[in-house]
Amino acid sequence: MTVLWTEAGTYHRVEYEKEAELEAAILQVQAELFGRNRHYLDVKKKIGNKNSFQNIPDGYLLDLSGSKPRLYVVENELQRHEQLRHIAVQILQFSLSFESERLSVKKVLLHALQSQPEIMQCAENYAKARNYRNLDHLLEYLVFDSPFSALVIIDSMPEELETVLSDKFRFAVEVLELSKYENSKGQRVYHFEPFLADVVGEMSFQNATSAATALNPEEVDTVVVPAREDGFQETFLGENCWHAVRIHGSVRSQIKYIAAYRIAPTQAITHLAPVKSIQPYKDSGKVILYFSEPAKEIGPIPLVKGGQVHAPQSIRYTTRERLLKAKNLDELFGSQEAGSNAKGATV
Repeated sequence: MTVLWTEAGTYHRVEYEKEAELEAAILQVQAELFGRNRHYLDVKKKIGNKNSFQNIPDGYLLDLSGSKPRLYVVENELQRHEQLRHIAVQILQFSLSFESERLSVKKVLLHALQSQPEIMQCAENYAKARNYRNLDHLLEYLVFDSPFSALVIIDSMPEELETVLSDKFRFAVEVLELSKYENSKGQRVYHFEPFLADVVGEMSFQNATSAATALNPEEVDTVVVPAREDGFQETFLGENCWHAVRIHGSVRSQIKYIAAYRIAPTQAITHLAPVKSIQPYKDSGKVILYFSEPAKEIGPIPLVKGGQVHAPQSIRYTTRERLLKAKNLDELFGSQEAGSNAKGATV
């Protein structure tokens, strides 16, 4: 049993009684859950062609945080073992319904925006700033030109579902866990990792100064993985691959390079390799990255003692250009560090 301890008391994990309670929690914490310039549209309208597939998504996430907009079709679910197949089928059917009648999706989005003037104004401002002719042109791009993406929001992520979502779909599927805790007085806190926070960094959501240098998801082409010396020598250099890695579905197809951060005593990024392919790793929901050629020595790009950035404990995202320009980890990840530490946020 997971417990959250605070000076005000102890909170224990409790289950949502029904899906509507999870949806209410999403609305309550949406600003922190999704981050700056991402807008949750809580609209349930049927999409698809009546002669083929028709479904009703739980909502949409309009992502206006980067240089290119992105739309996620949302499925909210409570974790039950018998529901795993249902979730996967729902996501597949959403994609088919989306593709069969895109015009209906556009109409649903327009009506949703019209009912929420503040979000509509943000979308219009984004369209103008990014050289779309108008809001209609922006919606055309989101529905007809950008790739289909899905977002599952669930109270607990079973490994079996993670494996299905990461291995079986060719389109991007992201997952957010939103769990609920209560104390003896019935007071609640919610535990979650903000959406894509380890990619772009929470500072880009909240700090205008760092937003100018924050990483946009569509820019990502490189992953940095922490490696112990034995694994680095035997696998990264010896086998020209790296395995048991979790990569966000939204950026997986963009990954072209992998860099190794060697933990203490080296404490630096020292090698970079081009990625030939990314394949499922066993039945773990993780992947293995195969190199197209042996890793080459770079840098080194060291950890700064007492600096802003902590030693990487898990995968980090960047670009090859930023990596090769950086003199140390503070320069490479400085604007992202707050996001990498955002796991376990409570509201």
